[in-house]
Amino acid sequence: MLFLIVNPTSGGGRGAKMGKLVRDSLHARNRTFEEIHSSSAEGARSALSKLIDRNILNEGVDAVIAVGGDGMMNIAMQALAETRIPLLPISAGIGNDFVRTLGIPFGIPALDLLDKAPIRVDLGKVNERYFGNILSTGFDSLVNERANRMKIQNRVKYNLAMILELPLFRPKKYRFMVDQETFENEAMLIAIGNGRSYGGGMLVTPEADLHDNLLDLMVLAPVSKPEFLRVFPKVYRGAHISHPKVKIMRGSKIEVLSDAVAYADGERVGNLPITAQSVANALFTWTA
Repeated sequence: MLFLIVNPTSGGGRGAKMGKLVRDSLHARNRTFEEIHSSSAEGARSALSKLIDRNILNEGVDAVIAVGGDGMMNIAMQALAETRIPLLPISAGIGNDFVRTLGIPFGIPALDLLDKAPIRVDLGKVNERYFGNILSTGFDSLVNERANRMKIQNRVKYNLAMILELPLFRPKKYRFMVDQETFENEAMLIAIGNGRSYGGGMLVTPEADLHDNLLDLMVLAPVSKPEFLRVFPKVYRGAHISHPKVKIMRGSKIEVLSDAVAYADGERVGNLPITAQSVANALFTWTA
Protein backbone atom coordinates (compact mmCIF):
# COMPACT_ATOMS: atom_id res chain seq x y z
CA MET A 1 0.00 0.00 0.00
CA LEU A 2 1.11 3.56 -0.76
CA PHE A 3 0.56 6.64 1.39
CA LEU A 4 -0.09 9.92 -0.45
CA ILE A 5 0.36 13.16 1.48
CA VAL A 6 -0.42 16.45 -0.26
CA ASN A 7 0.09 20.08 0.68
CA PRO A 8 -2.71 21.68 -1.37
CA THR A 9 -1.48 25.24 -0.79
CA SER A 10 2.11 24.72 -1.97
CA GLY A 11 3.18 26.69 -5.01
CA GLY A 12 0.19 29.01 -4.77
CA GLY A 13 -2.29 26.15 -5.19
CA ARG A 14 -0.24 23.94 -7.50
CA GLY A 15 -0.16 21.33 -4.74
CA ALA A 16 -3.91 20.72 -4.97
CA LYS A 17 -3.79 20.38 -8.76
CA MET A 18 -0.79 18.07 -8.69
CA GLY A 19 -2.36 16.03 -5.89
CA LYS A 20 -5.41 15.37 -8.06
CA LEU A 21 -3.24 14.36 -11.01
CA VAL A 22 -1.27 11.96 -8.82
CA ARG A 23 -4.46 10.50 -7.35
CA ASP A 24 -5.96 9.93 -10.80
CA SER A 25 -2.73 8.39 -12.07
CA LEU A 26 -2.49 6.00 -9.12
CA HIS A 27 -6.06 4.88 -9.74
CA ALA A 28 -5.24 4.35 -13.42
CA ARG A 29 -2.24 2.23 -12.39
CA ASN A 30 -4.44 0.15 -10.04
CA ARG A 31 -2.36 1.17 -7.04
CA THR A 32 -3.78 0.87 -3.53
CA PHE A 33 -3.20 3.99 -1.46
CA GLU A 34 -4.38 6.15 1.40
CA GLU A 35 -4.46 9.91 1.01
CA ILE A 36 -4.25 12.86 3.36
CA HIS A 37 -4.14 16.60 2.67
CA SER A 38 -2.43 18.97 5.08
CA SER A 39 -1.45 22.59 4.60
CA SER A 40 0.08 22.80 8.09
CA ALA A 41 3.44 21.50 9.19
CA GLU A 42 1.96 20.05 12.38
CA GLY A 43 -0.73 18.18 10.47
CA ALA A 44 1.81 16.64 8.11
CA ARG A 45 4.14 15.67 10.96
CA SER A 46 1.29 14.06 12.89
CA ALA A 47 0.10 12.05 9.88
CA LEU A 48 3.60 10.79 9.12
CA SER A 49 4.28 9.95 12.76
CA LYS A 50 1.14 7.79 12.88
CA LEU A 51 2.17 6.19 9.61
CA ILE A 52 5.56 5.19 10.98
CA ASP A 53 3.90 3.67 14.06
CA ARG A 54 1.66 1.63 11.77
CA ASN A 55 4.61 0.46 9.71
CA ILE A 56 6.37 -0.70 12.84
CA LEU A 57 3.27 -2.81 13.47
CA ASN A 58 3.79 -4.37 10.02
CA GLU A 59 0.77 -2.90 8.26
CA GLY A 60 2.82 -2.78 5.08
CA VAL A 61 3.32 0.78 3.85
CA ASP A 62 5.37 0.38 0.66
CA ALA A 63 6.20 4.06 0.14
CA VAL A 64 5.22 7.63 0.97
CA ILE A 65 4.44 9.91 -1.98
CA ALA A 66 4.81 13.53 -0.84
CA VAL A 67 3.32 16.23 -3.07
CA GLY A 68 4.36 19.78 -2.28
CA GLY A 69 7.32 22.11 -2.13
CA ASP A 70 10.60 21.92 -0.26
CA GLY A 71 8.78 22.48 3.05
CA MET A 72 6.71 19.33 2.62
CA MET A 73 9.76 17.37 1.48
CA ASN A 74 11.63 18.52 4.56
CA ILE A 75 8.83 17.35 6.86
CA ALA A 76 8.67 13.98 5.10
CA MET A 77 12.45 13.65 5.28
CA GLN A 78 12.50 14.27 9.05
CA ALA A 79 9.86 11.58 9.54
CA LEU A 80 11.28 8.92 7.22
CA ALA A 81 15.04 9.33 7.74
CA GLU A 82 16.66 6.17 9.08
CA THR A 83 13.49 4.12 8.56
CA ARG A 84 12.70 1.44 5.98
CA ILE A 85 9.87 3.44 4.37
CA PRO A 86 10.85 4.94 0.98
CA LEU A 87 10.00 8.54 0.08
CA LEU A 88 8.96 9.57 -3.44
CA PRO A 89 8.82 13.39 -3.64
CA ILE A 90 6.67 14.98 -6.35
CA SER A 91 7.31 18.68 -6.85
CA ALA A 92 4.55 21.25 -6.58
CA GLY A 93 6.35 24.17 -4.98
CA ILE A 94 8.62 27.05 -5.89
CA GLY A 95 12.14 25.75 -5.30
CA ASN A 96 11.84 21.96 -5.69
CA ASP A 97 15.55 21.56 -4.96
CA PHE A 98 15.30 18.17 -3.26
CA VAL A 99 13.63 16.72 -6.35
CA ARG A 100 16.38 18.28 -8.49
CA THR A 101 19.07 16.81 -6.25
CA LEU A 102 17.64 13.31 -6.66
CA GLY A 103 17.17 13.79 -10.40
CA ILE A 104 13.53 12.74 -10.12
CA PRO A 105 11.32 13.88 -13.02
CA PHE A 106 8.87 16.66 -12.23
CA GLY A 107 5.20 15.73 -12.08
CA ILE A 108 3.46 12.47 -13.00
CA PRO A 109 6.48 10.81 -14.72
CA ALA A 110 7.98 10.47 -11.23
CA LEU A 111 5.41 7.76 -10.49
CA ASP A 112 7.15 5.47 -12.99
CA LEU A 113 9.92 5.11 -10.41
CA LEU A 114 7.57 3.08 -8.21
CA ASP A 115 8.22 0.17 -10.56
CA LYS A 116 11.93 0.31 -9.68
CA ALA A 117 13.69 -0.61 -6.46
CA PRO A 118 14.44 2.32 -4.13
CA ILE A 119 17.97 3.04 -2.98
CA ARG A 120 19.53 4.71 0.03
CA VAL A 121 21.12 8.17 -0.07
CA ASP A 122 23.05 10.20 2.48
CA LEU A 123 21.58 13.09 4.44
CA GLY A 124 23.17 15.87 6.42
CA LYS A 125 22.25 16.44 10.05
CA VAL A 126 22.41 19.58 12.20
CA ASN A 127 20.84 20.19 15.62
CA GLU A 128 19.09 16.80 15.40
CA ARG A 129 17.45 17.79 12.10
CA TYR A 130 18.19 16.25 8.72
CA PHE A 131 18.81 18.15 5.52
CA GLY A 132 18.96 16.81 1.99
CA ASN A 133 20.50 19.74 0.19
CA ILE A 134 22.18 22.79 1.69
CA LEU A 135 22.94 24.19 5.13
CA SER A 136 23.98 27.82 4.74
CA THR A 137 24.93 30.95 6.62
CA GLY A 138 26.04 34.43 5.67
CA PHE A 139 24.45 36.59 3.00
CA ASP A 140 21.93 34.06 1.74
CA SER A 141 20.62 33.37 5.24
CA LEU A 142 19.92 37.07 5.66
CA VAL A 143 18.16 36.98 2.29
CA ASN A 144 16.08 34.06 3.57
CA GLU A 145 15.19 36.02 6.70
CA ARG A 146 14.03 38.99 4.62
CA ALA A 147 12.19 36.83 2.05
CA ASN A 148 10.28 35.03 4.80
CA ARG A 149 8.89 38.37 5.96
CA MET A 150 7.55 39.13 2.48
CA LYS A 151 3.99 38.33 1.42
CA ILE A 152 5.00 37.48 -2.16
CA GLN A 153 4.64 33.73 -2.75
CA ASN A 154 6.89 33.06 -5.73
CA ARG A 155 10.56 32.83 -6.63
CA VAL A 156 10.75 36.57 -7.38
CA LYS A 157 10.74 37.35 -3.68
CA TYR A 158 14.22 35.82 -3.20
CA ASN A 159 15.69 37.96 -5.97
CA LEU A 160 13.98 41.03 -4.53
CA ALA A 161 15.19 40.18 -1.02
CA MET A 162 18.74 39.83 -2.35
CA ILE A 163 18.61 43.25 -4.01
CA LEU A 164 17.35 44.83 -0.79
CA GLU A 165 19.82 43.02 1.48
CA LEU A 166 23.05 43.45 -0.50
CA PRO A 167 23.59 47.20 0.18
CA LEU A 168 23.34 46.53 3.93
CA PHE A 169 25.47 43.40 4.04
CA ARG A 170 28.88 43.21 5.74
CA PRO A 171 31.09 40.05 5.73
CA LYS A 172 31.80 38.31 9.02
CA LYS A 173 34.73 36.36 10.41
CA TYR A 174 34.12 32.62 10.78
CA ARG A 175 35.96 29.76 12.41
CA PHE A 176 35.72 26.35 10.75
CA MET A 177 36.56 22.81 11.75
CA VAL A 178 36.40 20.31 8.88
CA ASP A 179 37.00 16.90 10.42
CA GLN A 180 40.36 17.55 12.13
CA GLU A 181 41.39 20.68 10.19
CA THR A 182 40.71 24.10 11.73
CA PHE A 183 40.93 27.48 10.00
CA GLU A 184 39.52 31.01 10.13
CA ASN A 185 38.19 33.00 7.21
CA GLU A 186 36.26 36.18 6.62
CA ALA A 187 33.35 35.26 4.38
CA MET A 188 30.28 36.55 2.61
CA LEU A 189 28.55 33.23 2.05
CA ILE A 190 29.00 29.72 3.40
CA ALA A 191 27.23 26.60 2.17
CA ILE A 192 27.49 23.05 3.45
CA GLY A 193 26.13 20.69 0.84
CA ASN A 194 24.81 17.18 1.12
CA GLY A 195 23.14 17.82 -2.23
CA ARG A 196 24.05 20.27 -4.95
CA SER A 197 21.46 23.04 -5.13
CA TYR A 198 19.20 25.44 -3.28
CA GLY A 199 17.11 28.50 -4.08
CA GLY A 200 15.42 26.91 -7.08
CA GLY A 201 18.42 25.47 -8.90
CA MET A 202 21.49 27.38 -7.68
CA LEU A 203 24.32 24.81 -7.85
CA VAL A 204 26.21 26.16 -4.87
CA THR A 205 28.02 22.85 -4.18
CA PRO A 206 27.90 21.37 -7.69
CA GLU A 207 30.17 18.40 -6.98
CA ALA A 208 28.36 17.14 -3.88
CA ASP A 209 27.63 13.41 -3.94
CA LEU A 210 24.68 11.73 -2.19
CA HIS A 211 26.65 8.50 -1.77
CA ASP A 212 30.10 9.50 -0.44
CA ASN A 213 29.25 10.08 3.25
CA LEU A 214 30.82 13.54 2.98
CA LEU A 215 29.58 17.12 3.09
CA ASP A 216 30.94 19.76 0.70
CA LEU A 217 31.90 23.11 2.22
CA MET A 218 31.85 26.19 -0.02
CA VAL A 219 33.23 29.45 1.38
CA LEU A 220 33.04 32.71 -0.55
CA ALA A 221 35.58 35.18 0.84
CA PRO A 222 34.76 38.90 0.67
CA VAL A 223 34.50 40.49 -2.78
CA SER A 224 33.24 43.89 -3.82
CA LYS A 225 29.51 44.14 -4.30
CA PRO A 226 29.84 44.73 -8.06
CA GLU A 227 32.03 41.61 -8.22
CA PHE A 228 29.48 39.66 -6.17
CA LEU A 229 26.75 40.61 -8.65
CA ARG A 230 29.02 39.50 -11.49
CA VAL A 231 29.82 36.14 -9.88
CA PHE A 232 26.35 35.37 -8.52
CA PRO A 233 24.70 34.32 -11.82
CA LYS A 234 27.44 31.69 -12.27
CA VAL A 235 25.97 29.81 -9.30
CA TYR A 236 23.15 28.55 -11.52
CA ARG A 237 25.77 26.65 -13.56
CA GLY A 238 28.06 25.78 -10.67
CA ALA A 239 30.75 27.84 -12.41
CA HIS A 240 31.43 30.05 -9.37
CA ILE A 241 33.73 27.43 -7.82
CA SER A 242 36.54 28.45 -10.19
CA HIS A 243 36.57 31.99 -8.74
CA PRO A 244 39.77 32.69 -6.73
CA LYS A 245 37.76 33.81 -3.70
CA VAL A 246 35.85 30.51 -3.49
CA LYS A 247 37.20 27.71 -1.30
CA ILE A 248 35.87 24.13 -1.47
CA MET A 249 36.54 21.44 1.15
CA ARG A 250 34.98 18.11 2.09
CA GLY A 251 34.46 16.39 5.40
CA SER A 252 32.15 14.07 7.26
CA LYS A 253 31.77 16.60 10.08
CA ILE A 254 31.87 20.40 9.72
CA GLU A 255 31.65 22.95 12.52
CA VAL A 256 31.10 26.68 11.91
CA LEU A 257 31.41 29.37 14.58
CA SER A 258 30.44 33.04 14.28
CA ASP A 259 27.71 35.52 15.14
CA ALA A 260 25.23 34.65 12.40
CA VAL A 261 22.07 32.70 11.59
CA ALA A 262 21.86 29.45 9.61
CA TYR A 263 19.24 27.87 7.35
CA ALA A 264 18.96 24.27 6.15
CA ASP A 265 16.84 23.43 3.10
CA GLY A 266 15.10 26.79 3.49
CA GLU A 267 14.19 26.17 7.15
CA ARG A 268 15.65 28.31 9.94
CA VAL A 269 18.11 26.30 12.04
CA GLY A 270 19.06 29.07 14.46
CA ASN A 271 22.16 30.95 15.46
CA LEU A 272 25.71 29.70 15.11
CA PRO A 273 27.72 27.80 16.25
CA ILE A 274 26.52 24.77 14.32
CA THR A 275 27.90 21.29 13.77
CA ALA A 276 26.83 19.41 10.65
CA GLN A 277 27.59 15.78 9.93
CA SER A 278 26.92 13.35 7.14
CA VAL A 279 24.59 10.44 7.89
CA ALA A 280 25.33 7.63 5.45
CA ASN A 281 22.43 5.86 3.71
CA ALA A 282 19.92 7.74 5.85
CA LEU A 283 17.01 7.99 3.41
CA PHE A 284 15.31 5.34 1.31
CA THR A 285 14.20 6.97 -1.96
CA TRP A 286 14.62 6.92 -5.73
CA THR A 287 17.03 8.59 -8.12
CA ALA A 288 16.58 8.86 -11.87
